[in-house]
Amino acid sequence: MEDGKYVPGSLWFYAPNKGAPVVWAFLFSVSMVWHAYQCIHYKCWKVTGFLPWSALLFVVGYILREIGAYNYDNINIFISSLVFIYAAPPIYELANYFILSRILYYVPYNSPIHPGRVLTTFGAISSVIEALNANGAAYVANTSLNERKQNIGKSLLKSALVLQLVVLSLFILLAATFHRRCIKSKLIPSNLKAVLWTLYASSFLIGSRTIFRTVEYFTTANLHFDKHLDPSTLSPVLRYEWFFWVFEGMLMVINSFLLNARHPMRFLPRDNKIYLAEDGVTEIHGEGYEDQRKWWVTFLDPFDVIGMAKGRNMKSRFWETHTEGRAVAADGSGSESKGEGRPAHDIVDVERNAGRLGSD
Repeated sequence: MEDGKYVPGSLWFYAPNKGAPVVWAFLFSVSMVWHAYQCIHYKCWKVTGFLPWSALLFVVGYILREIGAYNYDNINIFISSLVFIYAAPPIYELANYFILSRILYYVPYNSPIHPGRVLTTFGAISSVIEALNANGAAYVANTSLNERKQNIGKSLLKSALVLQLVVLSLFILLAATFHRRCIKSKLIPSNLKAVLWTLYASSFLIGSRTIFRTVEYFTTANLHFDKHLDPSTLSPVLRYEWFFWVFEGMLMVINSFLLNARHPMRFLPRDNKIYLAEDGVTEIHGEGYEDQRKWWVTFLDPFDVIGMAKGRNMKSRFWETHTEGRAVAADGSGSESKGEGRPAHDIVDVERNAGRLGSD
């Protein structure tokens, strides 16, 4: 039973639990293998290939934590465990960016942003966060470094945690804006609703974990561990290991298995050129989005603000070039008459849009 007292020589403050890391390494191993199987089964490595990778990082991190439980004064094991466990959640978040991008490709006419820009913009920021996390954790955990380098590590970790929360909030806002547009247009079939709520649940779990890590770190960042420090004055978040297992271990293993049980590619087509027609049932293989601007311009201006100011629309509105599945007004006019006379696109007949979700 934990008593919140410092264990002499322990870099964790307490003596780490010797059984829990084994259980968590096993659980993430199961989830990792399941994710890899699903990537093969649904042929979706490009969309969800980061999921088995994320789980693998946790497997390595918990194996190292188990080793550290028997060698809690070993600084190399301590640093390595911390780096791997800190690095995994942003990768899960990056996987969610890919999933939202595919959702926006699926219903292009309700997308607030070019779907590909979700990856270039949010993905690039995620790479920065990952670099800040890894370097910050390594600097902070290495107590043999001088105070200046320790402070650099603390600043890197603070920046990474805050930036991760800001980006996650913007990501949720983007998904919610898209969701609201779908509801307003009365186009929210069961498969789309299922994958959106899975995305929200995953983001909530990752966000809760990040809030915990932010609170934990900001309560201890200004401490200087020396012989004059009274361990009993430290925050309970630092002195009791159960905080870690509830707000890091439990939340992240639930997130990983959530994305197994409700794998996004159960509900979405594999090809991003397949989109949902405006009847909410028919799927059509069309031209897809093509942004002719240079990649660095799309990164700096994902919403094409410059284009809108010049009266140029980056959206080709390719979904208006067919008649199949078009919404038709009561007087027979409506959007069907907007077709541009192009040949009909290939129709993809699937059950998921009629509310009959397929099984794994």
